[in-house]
Amino acid sequence: MLATLRKCLYWSPLPIFVFHFWEVKQISGQSMKPTLNPDTSTWRDICLFDRASIHTNHDFNREDIVTIRCPNDPNRVLIKRILALEGDTVKTRPPYPEAEVKIPQGHVWVEGDESFRTDDSNLYGPIPAALIQSKLVRILWPPERFGPVTEPEIPQTQTRSGYAYRHAMAALERKKARRARVQVGRPYGVDAITD
Repeated sequence: MLATLRKCLYWSPLPIFVFHFWEVKQISGQSMKPTLNPDTSTWRDICLFDRASIHTNHDFNREDIVTIRCPNDPNRVLIKRILALEGDTVKTRPPYPEAEVKIPQGHVWVEGDESFRTDDSNLYGPIPAALIQSKLVRILWPPERFGPVTEPEIPQTQTRSGYAYRHAMAALERKKARRARVQVGRPYGVDAITD
């Protein structure tokens, strides 16, 4: 009995350590469909998010899916995709009052994949990068979706029909449309390199 208690006490800091650097979240809502919680799944996605790379290295890029603290309600956590980084210019969507915006220093532009069901930068404007909490590493549940979030591969079959082909092509078109709205700029404080 005493040996078991010692083992429990010895290993008790491990969960605290692990959950300081990682977090598991169940995805609710429809703003990231079809990437997360697609209609084809009967389960809500449960995902693993990396906190350490955000807090220690500020490691986030365009196309990363991140959790952020809601800019006007600190009790809400939003899951969005980073569309643009500081220095980039993005073509906005309604209800944002301007057609384009240059992302200021220390900010990012985030959007949900389902543009009609999302509270994102088109409502809030550029989000301070300090509000980013973690980035998506992989889907844990349901089992058939386990793994990192990757773009579907286009089937190498002769036929250009079927669900897998249409799904892959739709994902590719969504990514192209996102990228077409962003003019990549130079981060603030970085001078042009000349020969």
